Amino acid sequence: MIYNQNKVEILRQRYPEGTRICVDSMDDYCPIESGTCGTVEFVDDAGTLHCKFDNGRTLGVIPDVDKFHKIDQEQTQTD
Repeated sequence: MIYNQNKVEILRQRYPEGTRICVDSMDDYCPIESGTCGTVEFVDDAGTLHCKFDNGRTLGVIPDVDKFHKIDQEQTQTD
């Protein structure tokens, strides 16, 4: 899925570098396991969130295709 430039900028503001996310489910042939957390490295021009996951894998997360949620900073400090 490719987003227009306005949507990509909104995604970049919502998920800046360092944002923590947690995967709920992925539509991928080799998905990241549900419940795995990761850190956003950058959002590319197509709107894909490129992340490094706590299990050592890196993979792009596609909003509106993959299911994930943002982890609050307070939540990560107590984990």
